[in-house]
Amino acid sequence: MLVTIRKQLRNHPALIPLFFFIGGGAAMSMLYLARLGLRNPDVSWDRKNNPEPWNKLGPTDQYKVCLRVFGGNR
Repeated sequence: MLVTIRKQLRNHPALIPLFFFIGGGAAMSMLYLARLGLRNPDVSWDRKNNPEPWNKLGPTDQYKVCLRVFGGNR
């Protein structure tokens, strides 16, 4: 597969920026997903030592609340 890509890039050098930006975008999206999975306080990877991490939130900690109201006046 890499040989085919190399042939195409030699025959069509205008494709080089396309591969560069698509590869960079894919790498940045993977880094962002890794950051969300590792740094986000809403994600808990350790079930044995911290099974319910939301119980350890203090009254001054910031967390998300989603309120959905169906029907009624807006």
